[in-house]
This record gives sequence, structure tokens and C-alpha cells, in this order.
Amino acid sequence: MRRALIWLHGGAWMQRDAGERSRGILAAHGLDVHPATYRLSHEATWPAQLDDVREAARKVRADHPGVPLLVAGTSAGAHLALHLALRGVDAPDDVAGVIAWAPPLDPLAADWPECRDAGSPWARLLGHVPAPGDQATADVTPANHVGNGVPVLLLHGREDDVVPATQTLDLSNALLASGHPVTTYLTAGGHDDDLGREDVRQVVASFLARLPG
Repeated sequence: MRRALIWLHGGAWMQRDAGERSRGILAAHGLDVHPATYRLSHEATWPAQLDDVREAARKVRADHPGVPLLVAGTSAGAHLALHLALRGVDAPDDVAGVIAWAPPLDPLAADWPECRDAGSPWARLLGHVPAPGDQATADVTPANHVGNGVPVLLLHGREDDVVPATQTLDLSNALLASGHPVTTYLTAGGHDDDLGREDVRQVVASFLARLPG
């Protein structure tokens, strides 16, 4: 039985990056890959994007009854993939695992001050500048939704100059503290690196081998 995986594209929540190569690489792991999209930040603000990927997940699940549902994405898509896995589609534990490549995760991170600029992708996603005490800012931050125990694979390039690798490291710590099985792999390269590289391929294969189904 092939496991179903929803692939969520990157693009800073502002544009669509099809990610065809990454989808093909994941399919080579024996996954039935389904690309999904979501409203961009100029079309709707948060949490419309989460609503959209949940609806996409429902359609995939309906077409694959009884099949474990996985989710993966890169950059902005990885952020949404983590939300879908950590919060669930219709129940907190209905996603079997998540693969997140270079995810932007915390708009209030001290080492990423440009997130609080009025024209930043985060501000566009929220419809306002991220701020402490703001309900939408708290809701959009995946670390505030950990705890359901879903297995997580986090991948990040050490030389990423778009999303700091500390975003992945900080979430990894929060996930571990909440009891999630977590694999975190920092690799050489930058933001738009290659899921098909042999070292990354092996990490993904090992993660998938440990999942049920």
C-alpha cells in the first residue's frame, strides 16, 4: 500500500513554486504524491492558507481511505505542512508524519528582525506586522501548536540566507521537549537546495522507514 503525501509549494506565501523535481524525488521513495496549493497572501490573510491545505488533505484522504497521510513542503510550504501535521486535518493525530525543508517558523525570532518590517512576507501573510501579544502572530507560529506526537523531519541548509537555520533548530528543541519523534538534519547549502542529494535522500528514506504503514 503506497502512502499518500501532500506536497505544499514554497514561495514566501506570495507566489507559487511548483517544486516538480522535489515531488518526483519524494515519489521515488514509494509515496503517492499529491501537489496542493493555497491562497497567496495578496488573495487572503492567515489562517486562510491553513483552511486551504486542510481542505486539500480531506480530498486526498477521501481518495485514499485507510492509507496513512503524510505531508511535506519547502519554505512557506514547509511552514504550512508543519501546521497541518501539528494541528491535524480534522483530528489532532490524523497526519502520520511531516517533512519540512527550510521552514520559516517564528516571526518574532530575535535573530530575524526583518520579519517585523511592514513589507515582509510575514506581514503580508498576517495582514499586519507581527507583534508580541498579537493573537494572529501566536497562531501562525508552529511552536505554539506542538504536542500531538506526530513524527517530524526537519531539513535545513546551514548557509541559508533567506530563512535562518536557527528557525529549524529552535522548533526542533520545542518538539523534543513536547515528546515528538524528531529528526533534524542540517546540511551544506542554502535555501533552495536539493532533496535529491544523496545525503538528504538517505535521511528522508530513514525517516520514512520508521513511520507506520
